[in-house]
Amino acid sequence: MSAIPDYRVTVNGQEFTRTMNALLVSLTLTDNREEDADQLDIVLDDSDGKLAIPPRGAIVKCWLGFRDEPLVYKGEYTVDEVSHSGAPDRITIRSRSSDFRDSLKIKQEYSWHKKTIGEIISTVASRNGLQPAVSPKLAGTFIEHIDQTNESDNSFLARLGHKYDATATIKDGKMIFTPAGKGETTGGQAISTVTLTRADGDQHNYQLLDKPAEYTGVKTFWNDTKEGVLRDITVGSADKARLLRNTYPTEADAKEADAKEAAQAELQRINRQQAQFSLLLAKGRPNLYPETPIKLQGWKAPIDANNWVTKRVVHQMNNSGYSSRVEMETLL
Repeated sequence: MSAIPDYRVTVNGQEFTRTMNALLVSLTLTDNREEDADQLDIVLDDSDGKLAIPPRGAIVKCWLGFRDEPLVYKGEYTVDEVSHSGAPDRITIRSRSSDFRDSLKIKQEYSWHKKTIGEIISTVASRNGLQPAVSPKLAGTFIEHIDQTNESDNSFLARLGHKYDATATIKDGKMIFTPAGKGETTGGQAISTVTLTRADGDQHNYQLLDKPAEYTGVKTFWNDTKEGVLRDITVGSADKARLLRNTYPTEADAKEADAKEAAQAELQRINRQQAQFSLLLAKGRPNLYPETPIKLQGWKAPIDANNWVTKRVVHQMNNSGYSSRVEMETLL
């Protein structure tokens, strides 16, 4: 006997599951690793016209799994969009892990001088009513100076994450900042590896991209305002130096340590994306989420030999059952 998909949903602390049971058309949860907010879409049949349209800002919590098994908590979301369409009449409720509250969108003027990443994230999280969740590996990283000039907190968080190749996102009321693609929790603990076999999958797609050049250095640029020219600083050998797009406002800003950090982050991103694999699981796996290490078995030798890490999972429930689409890249 096959397992029967099951779920639980609350809205503003009130059970909504029974209301949904007879009306559910589909439930889709997209769990992202990077700056895109996680998204929960619930489509309900409103043929009888009795469903009330929930207000924007309502808090939705979701659990997924199978009947007669403990359901897996999948987080807290804030209703961001609601639509009514027909015929047949349907209500679509779209919620996100970040409610895009005004404070996150407001452009800020702020400067940090001689601060750690942990101190910066704590400040940004606090002024948005969020809890900071910074990896110990990054929390103590010292930043000489960084400006947030006419930039929203959402944008600043993404920029800081890109610079340090970190997962910089908001989930379940927390502002998260942790190394990307390492298969670790925010606390720095290794996440247990999940083994997936060919028998688990319904459809798959494997891509092997060109291997990047072996860079021997990095070249950054800075504005010499006195002479009115663009000058460069090369770290390491210039023979195979990778050119970074960003231009530093002054020579001091383009210091060697900063250039090395930017180069290392860029190379890590390139190396992770050399191989990519996506897999549609006919039977959903609620225990899968971004940064979960994956071991594949039953495909071609290069696929099985690679170490994988999850970057996005899309869970979907509808009349056909419960499936999960898993997107992976190389675990560094």
